[in-house]
Amino acid sequence: MNAKQFLKVCNRLVWRMLRLAALPVFQGGEEILVGGQAVLEGVMMRSPHSYAVAVRRPNGLIAIGQDYLDRPSERHPWLRYPILRGLATLGQAMAIGVRALKYSAEFALEDPDAPEVRPEKKKPEMNRWMLALNILLSLGFFIALYKLLPLYMATRLQSHYRVVGNLVVFNFVDGIIRIAFFLGFLALLAQSKEIKRVFEYHGAEHKVVWAYEKTGRMDVETARGATRFHPRCGTSFLLVVMVIAMFFYMLLPFQSFAGKLIGRLLLLPVIAGVSYEFIRFAAKSQGRLWRWASQPGLWLQRITTREPDDSQLETAVKSLEAAMALEKARGGELVIA
Repeated sequence: MNAKQFLKVCNRLVWRMLRLAALPVFQGGEEILVGGQAVLEGVMMRSPHSYAVAVRRPNGLIAIGQDYLDRPSERHPWLRYPILRGLATLGQAMAIGVRALKYSAEFALEDPDAPEVRPEKKKPEMNRWMLALNILLSLGFFIALYKLLPLYMATRLQSHYRVVGNLVVFNFVDGIIRIAFFLGFLALLAQSKEIKRVFEYHGAEHKVVWAYEKTGRMDVETARGATRFHPRCGTSFLLVVMVIAMFFYMLLPFQSFAGKLIGRLLLLPVIAGVSYEFIRFAAKSQGRLWRWASQPGLWLQRITTREPDDSQLETAVKSLEAAMALEKARGGELVIA
């Protein structure tokens, strides 16, 4: 096979993968409504119309903050459409995640000899300006590490190797560099003792969600026997975003560095929305192809999750119980994806 035939095969494969990635966008059904996030010494869990944060305090007690939620599509019907619903859900999840981290830090770092309070009455709160600043800093770090730097390195390689100038090869190299940065960053984080604790709570969150989805039970014993790997994991989502982005970037007509960077930034909402639909479909589908497509994210969770102990499972259980108690009080009905 000569170089021309090889590039033709690559282009054909790219278009097939793009069609494959677009399939979940046309699937119907409810949004994914059960999920969570690891925080400092605790877990945040959310149900359709509520969320709760459970944090293990230094004195051994569990602090619980909880509040009601409105799904974006209920406030704005136009957010029920594919891609848009993903962007709305991801935006809400980011805001809740930052508030949950702020809440957990307040308790996880407190003096263990502090006077006893009734933490279950405390609701997570955060100044809007602080929330916006956290989001902007995170977005800036994401753009610099996963957009600007990989594109710069791929452009430098292009000046030394003519084959990298091909559209398919350039975006493949750019994507591989991006994924390598992502995996390297996670591996570096995993060396920290504090982050290992977060990864253990991450595992607890997954196990409790799996136990509830499979059995309807919320207890430590059931969660202990569940797997810590879940296809709807946020880190799995980021990996899917990076892979799908490789194919979308091949549609960009720009040749200059600035044009490529701007194009990548403009495509971010579309790629995030399509990636959400992909993960959502993969979680609901029973087909071998979709289980295979979600497998890299499950492998990645061998880094981002650790086996939790019973106290961490208990914390995750308390979080889900609190979220579901609010859900029941509001009269909501849980839809399992």
